[in-house]
Amino acid sequence: MSARHAPLPQSSVTTYDQMLERVRYAGAYPTRARAEEAVHLVLSGLGRQLTGVERSELAARLPEEAARVLTAQAPDSRPLTGWGFVKSLATRAGAGLATTRWDTGSVLTTVADAAGPDLLTRILRRLPGGYALLFGRAELTQAA
Repeated sequence: MSARHAPLPQSSVTTYDQMLERVRYAGAYPTRARAEEAVHLVLSGLGRQLTGVERSELAARLPEEAARVLTAQAPDSRPLTGWGFVKSLATRAGAGLATTRWDTGSVLTTVADAAGPDLLTRILRRLPGGYALLFGRAELTQAA
């Protein structure tokens, strides 16, 4: 595999520019500006869904610019499922569901890397069902 096509290493992002490059790579976006649009849309939406200690811990692990986008949002009183989250973002962006789902996964897999496995598990426990796949994790359910 040539260096040009090698996957980016799975280390945590430390700067906003690194975060945007990871999102740009994950989403195959043509420009940094397009990646930044996705970051703002998705982190704003996540800021409306995530509350408690997990919200502040996640903000502390994100670059300052990304943390501000996340924490500038007042949490919604009614949490959305993962699919409801994507539909809400699509409505806000005036975009199609497939594009918004792609944007969401591109951003949240990068956020998951920054969060680390323990915090991500706690975040997923706090959110309604349907978010695990958006963060790049399998969502396992108990058989009835």
